Amino acid sequence: MSVDTAAEVAERFTRLYGSEPEGVWAAPGRVNLIGEHTDYNDGFVMPFALPHTAVAAVARREDGVLRLHSADVEGGVVELRVDALAPGTDRDWTAYPAGVVWALREAGHAVTGADIHLAATVPAGAGLSSSAALEVVVALALNDLYGLGLRGWQLARLCQRAENVYVGAPVGIMDQTASACCEAGHALFLDTRDLSQRQIPFDLAAEGMRLLVVDTRVKHSHSEGEYGRRRAGCEKGAALLGVDALRDIPYAELDAALARLGDEEEVRRLVRHVVTEDERVERVVGLLEAGETRAIGPVLVEGHASLRDDFRVSCPELDLVVDTALAAGALGARMTGGGFGGSAIVLAETADVDAVTKAVQEAFAAAGFTEPRVFEAVPAEGARRLR
Repeated sequence: MSVDTAAEVAERFTRLYGSEPEGVWAAPGRVNLIGEHTDYNDGFVMPFALPHTAVAAVARREDGVLRLHSADVEGGVVELRVDALAPGTDRDWTAYPAGVVWALREAGHAVTGADIHLAATVPAGAGLSSSAALEVVVALALNDLYGLGLRGWQLARLCQRAENVYVGAPVGIMDQTASACCEAGHALFLDTRDLSQRQIPFDLAAEGMRLLVVDTRVKHSHSEGEYGRRRAGCEKGAALLGVDALRDIPYAELDAALARLGDEEEVRRLVRHVVTEDERVERVVGLLEAGETRAIGPVLVEGHASLRDDFRVSCPELDLVVDTALAAGALGARMTGGGFGGSAIVLAETADVDAVTKAVQEAFAAAGFTEPRVFEAVPAEGARRLR
């Protein structure tokens, strides 16, 4: 997000509220390289931040009023009372920033109100964590303005609580942590149990490769039932196997664990995906640290097959991206995000990017699907103050 755009957001704030903001902040969306549906199973994930951000111009209030406005949503300023915020009372976009204020106050932080104007370039519904970016940018702004002294991982926890409890979406911790903590030029190896982090260098351009994001434009909604059903199935699997979370099933003992689940076929599939996906994350980390970046391609493909066949969260559009990209010479591809639509990622040699992109676009046209949006994903900086 450029300084010019930050100035534009600040100027719009001033026109809306009649005074200048105290600052402007940005928080990015994310792409998950590998590690899907592992975060709420205490497992491993490997996201990186996108250049696409949510930007917030914010000023404090002391009268208990929260005023919210988005440049991306039709309608005027929404006014709320901070002491009236409660889970389940808001089903609109305002639930995300209001939920953050609620979560901060629930945690004992004296947030007495704010004027907030938001603008975002993260595609909504594309599986790129537009909601987490919205939450994190508000949390960071209020953390700075109210001098709360919270670190990135702590803000991520509060944002996750806002989305779980206030919004009612049973998401894990990955998206918020990625938005709050990622570094430019790196992927974030995150252990979602203890939130320990390692920044893994990930500079594809220097090695003659690119990572494309293909937004299928098929919208998904995590707060609807399918995501929750799978999360409940994972929890059932952990309970049947006598562990705190599926993270605790060693990859080497997977076959024995599956045998113990007997005729619980759906649970078996969910368990198999999570345990093998955790192993794939560790494999990708090892390959990247060994300088064998091209070798992660087949691991991405394995991950897609597992999400498609075991976790069953893919869709025809996502499968078409993966199959077409691989046939056109891509090194690897998989769906990314929660599934049921959203985006896929494609790892390709720089020289093959145009051919792969054209093949995917032509395949979508031939299938009668909406034209996909294709762009390069470059690991960007996490949440920060712009001015």
